[in-house]
Amino acid sequence: MKKELKDLYNPSTKHVTIVEVPKMNFLMIDGSGDPNTSQTYKEAIEAMFSLSYTIKFMIKKTKAVDYAVMPLEGLWWVDDMSNFSVTSKDEWKWTAMIIQPEHVTENIVAKAVEELEKKKNLPSLSKIRLDSFREGTSAQIMYIGAYADEGPTIIKIHEFINENEGALIGKHHEIYLSDPRRAAPEKLRTIIRQPMKKK
Repeated sequence: MKKELKDLYNPSTKHVTIVEVPKMNFLMIDGSGDPNTSQTYKEAIEAMFSLSYTIKFMIKKTKAVDYAVMPLEGLWWVDDMSNFSVTSKDEWKWTAMIIQPEHVTENIVAKAVEELEKKKNLPSLSKIRLDSFREGTSAQIMYIGAYADEGPTIIKIHEFINENEGALIGKHHEIYLSDPRRAAPEKLRTIIRQPMKKK
Protein backbone atom coordinates (compact mmCIF):
# COMPACT_ATOMS: atom_id res chain seq x y z
CA MET A 1 0.00 0.00 0.00
CA LYS A 2 2.95 2.34 0.59
CA LYS A 3 3.91 1.85 -3.07
CA GLU A 4 0.35 2.47 -4.27
CA LEU A 5 0.10 5.60 -2.12
CA LYS A 6 3.67 6.80 -2.66
CA ASP A 7 2.74 10.48 -3.03
CA LEU A 8 0.99 10.34 0.36
CA TYR A 9 3.50 8.27 2.30
CA ASN A 10 6.87 9.38 0.88
CA PRO A 11 6.88 13.20 0.72
CA SER A 12 9.84 15.52 0.35
CA THR A 13 11.96 16.35 3.39
CA LYS A 14 12.77 19.79 1.95
CA HIS A 15 9.58 21.19 0.48
CA VAL A 16 5.96 21.36 1.58
CA THR A 17 3.73 19.81 -1.08
CA ILE A 18 -0.01 19.78 -1.69
CA VAL A 19 -1.69 16.36 -2.01
CA GLU A 20 -5.24 15.13 -2.52
CA VAL A 21 -6.01 12.48 0.10
CA PRO A 22 -8.87 10.15 -0.97
CA LYS A 23 -11.34 8.36 1.25
CA MET A 24 -9.67 5.35 2.87
CA ASN A 25 -10.57 2.85 5.59
CA PHE A 26 -8.85 2.91 8.97
CA LEU A 27 -8.92 1.21 12.31
CA MET A 28 -9.50 4.12 14.71
CA ILE A 29 -9.54 4.77 18.43
CA ASP A 30 -10.12 8.07 20.26
CA GLY A 31 -8.68 9.51 23.45
CA SER A 32 -7.20 12.56 25.14
CA GLY A 33 -4.13 13.60 27.10
CA ASP A 34 -0.36 13.71 26.69
CA PRO A 35 0.70 10.70 24.54
CA ASN A 36 4.07 10.63 26.31
CA THR A 37 2.55 9.97 29.73
CA SER A 38 -0.96 8.63 29.07
CA GLN A 39 -1.52 4.97 29.91
CA THR A 40 -4.69 5.13 27.80
CA TYR A 41 -2.66 6.10 24.72
CA LYS A 42 -0.13 3.33 25.34
CA GLU A 43 -2.91 0.74 25.68
CA ALA A 44 -4.66 2.09 22.57
CA ILE A 45 -1.55 1.73 20.39
CA GLU A 46 -0.86 -1.79 21.66
CA ALA A 47 -4.43 -2.83 20.86
CA MET A 48 -4.34 -1.17 17.41
CA PHE A 49 -1.21 -2.99 16.27
CA SER A 50 -2.31 -6.31 17.79
CA LEU A 51 -5.61 -6.08 15.92
CA SER A 52 -3.98 -4.95 12.66
CA TYR A 53 -1.61 -7.94 12.66
CA THR A 54 -4.40 -10.35 13.62
CA ILE A 55 -6.43 -9.08 10.64
CA LYS A 56 -3.41 -9.35 8.35
CA PHE A 57 -2.76 -13.00 9.23
CA MET A 58 -6.48 -13.83 9.09
CA ILE A 59 -6.73 -12.45 5.54
CA LYS A 60 -3.50 -14.18 4.50
CA LYS A 61 -4.92 -17.49 5.71
CA THR A 62 -8.47 -17.18 4.36
CA LYS A 63 -7.98 -15.12 1.18
CA ALA A 64 -4.31 -15.90 0.35
CA VAL A 65 -3.65 -12.14 0.21
CA ASP A 66 -0.60 -10.72 1.97
CA TYR A 67 0.26 -7.10 2.72
CA ALA A 68 2.41 -5.07 5.10
CA VAL A 69 0.73 -3.46 8.11
CA MET A 70 0.76 0.30 7.53
CA PRO A 71 2.28 2.81 9.97
CA LEU A 72 0.51 4.37 12.92
CA GLU A 73 -1.13 7.72 12.25
CA GLY A 74 -2.54 10.31 14.61
CA LEU A 75 -5.01 13.18 14.40
CA TRP A 76 -4.36 15.77 17.11
CA TRP A 77 -6.47 18.74 18.17
CA VAL A 78 -7.81 20.88 20.99
CA ASP A 79 -11.30 22.35 21.28
CA ASP A 80 -9.98 25.77 20.18
CA MET A 81 -7.37 25.07 17.48
CA SER A 82 -6.06 28.64 17.77
CA ASN A 83 -4.66 27.49 21.12
CA PHE A 84 -3.08 24.28 19.76
CA SER A 85 0.43 24.05 21.18
CA VAL A 86 3.10 21.35 21.16
CA THR A 87 3.95 22.36 24.72
CA SER A 88 0.45 21.84 26.19
CA LYS A 89 -0.05 18.17 25.41
CA ASP A 90 -2.26 17.47 28.44
CA GLU A 91 -5.05 19.34 26.62
CA TRP A 92 -4.69 17.39 23.38
CA LYS A 93 -7.40 15.15 22.00
CA TRP A 94 -6.43 12.42 19.56
CA THR A 95 -7.53 9.73 17.17
CA ALA A 96 -4.97 6.97 16.55
CA MET A 97 -5.37 5.29 13.14
CA ILE A 98 -3.93 2.52 10.95
CA ILE A 99 -5.04 2.32 7.32
CA GLN A 100 -6.61 -0.98 6.20
CA PRO A 101 -6.87 -2.58 2.73
CA GLU A 102 -10.23 -2.30 0.96
CA HIS A 103 -11.12 -5.96 1.58
CA VAL A 104 -11.08 -5.50 5.39
CA THR A 105 -14.74 -5.44 6.48
CA GLU A 106 -16.49 -4.86 9.79
CA ASN A 107 -17.22 -8.59 9.91
CA ILE A 108 -13.51 -9.43 9.57
CA VAL A 109 -12.64 -6.89 12.27
CA ALA A 110 -15.25 -8.37 14.61
CA LYS A 111 -13.86 -11.89 14.09
CA ALA A 112 -10.31 -10.64 14.66
CA VAL A 113 -11.37 -8.90 17.90
CA GLU A 114 -13.04 -12.10 19.09
CA GLU A 115 -9.91 -14.13 18.30
CA LEU A 116 -7.61 -11.61 19.97
CA GLU A 117 -9.72 -11.40 23.14
CA LYS A 118 -9.04 -15.10 23.73
CA LYS A 119 -5.27 -14.55 23.61
CA LYS A 120 -4.56 -11.15 25.17
CA ASN A 121 -5.89 -8.76 27.78
CA LEU A 122 -6.14 -5.51 25.83
CA PRO A 123 -8.28 -2.94 27.70
CA SER A 124 -8.65 -0.69 24.64
CA LEU A 125 -9.58 -3.40 22.13
CA SER A 126 -13.35 -2.92 22.42
CA LYS A 127 -12.98 0.82 21.67
CA ILE A 128 -11.48 0.30 18.21
CA ARG A 129 -13.71 0.85 15.19
CA LEU A 130 -13.37 0.47 11.41
CA ASP A 131 -14.27 3.75 9.73
CA SER A 132 -13.68 5.65 6.50
CA PHE A 133 -11.87 8.98 6.48
CA ARG A 134 -11.37 11.46 3.65
CA GLU A 135 -8.93 14.28 4.27
CA GLY A 136 -9.05 15.94 0.87
CA THR A 137 -6.63 18.72 -0.09
CA SER A 138 -3.73 18.83 2.37
CA ALA A 139 -0.21 20.22 2.73
CA GLN A 140 2.49 17.87 3.99
CA ILE A 141 6.23 17.39 4.49
CA MET A 142 8.56 14.69 5.82
CA TYR A 143 10.05 15.72 9.17
CA ILE A 144 13.16 14.00 10.52
CA GLY A 145 13.91 14.48 14.20
CA ALA A 146 12.51 14.25 17.72
CA TYR A 147 8.77 14.68 18.18
CA ALA A 148 9.37 17.48 20.69
CA ASP A 149 11.17 19.57 18.04
CA GLU A 150 8.40 19.52 15.39
CA GLY A 151 7.28 23.08 16.15
CA PRO A 152 9.21 24.94 13.40
CA THR A 153 8.14 22.39 10.77
CA ILE A 154 4.48 22.77 11.75
CA ILE A 155 4.87 26.56 11.45
CA LYS A 156 6.49 26.06 8.01
CA ILE A 157 3.43 24.13 6.80
CA HIS A 158 1.02 26.73 8.17
CA GLU A 159 2.99 29.55 6.52
CA PHE A 160 3.02 27.63 3.23
CA ILE A 161 -0.77 27.30 3.34
CA ASN A 162 -1.20 31.02 4.04
CA GLU A 163 1.26 31.96 1.26
CA ASN A 164 -0.76 29.84 -1.19
CA GLU A 165 -3.98 31.66 -0.31
CA GLY A 166 -5.24 28.77 1.76
CA ALA A 167 -6.84 28.35 5.15
CA LEU A 168 -6.26 25.62 7.73
CA ILE A 169 -9.15 23.22 8.29
CA GLY A 170 -9.53 19.89 10.07
CA LYS A 171 -7.00 18.39 12.45
CA HIS A 172 -3.21 18.26 12.73
CA HIS A 173 -2.16 14.91 11.24
CA GLU A 174 1.04 12.92 11.81
CA ILE A 175 2.17 9.61 10.27
CA TYR A 176 4.88 7.76 12.17
CA LEU A 177 7.21 5.92 9.80
CA SER A 178 9.81 5.06 12.48
CA ASP A 179 9.57 2.96 15.62
CA PRO A 180 10.65 5.21 18.53
CA ARG A 181 11.71 2.08 20.45
CA ARG A 182 14.35 1.31 17.83
CA ALA A 183 15.33 4.60 16.17
CA ALA A 184 17.29 7.45 17.77
CA PRO A 185 15.12 10.57 18.34
CA GLU A 186 17.09 12.62 15.80
CA LYS A 187 16.41 9.97 13.12
CA LEU A 188 12.65 9.56 13.58
CA ARG A 189 10.76 10.00 10.30
CA THR A 190 7.32 11.60 10.61
CA ILE A 191 4.98 12.88 7.91
CA ILE A 192 3.29 16.06 9.10
CA ARG A 193 0.06 16.84 7.24
CA GLN A 194 -2.44 19.69 7.50
CA PRO A 195 -5.79 19.76 5.65
CA MET A 196 -6.45 23.05 3.87
CA LYS A 197 -8.90 24.89 1.64
CA LYS A 198 -8.70 27.87 -0.63
CA LYS A 199 -9.76 31.14 1.01
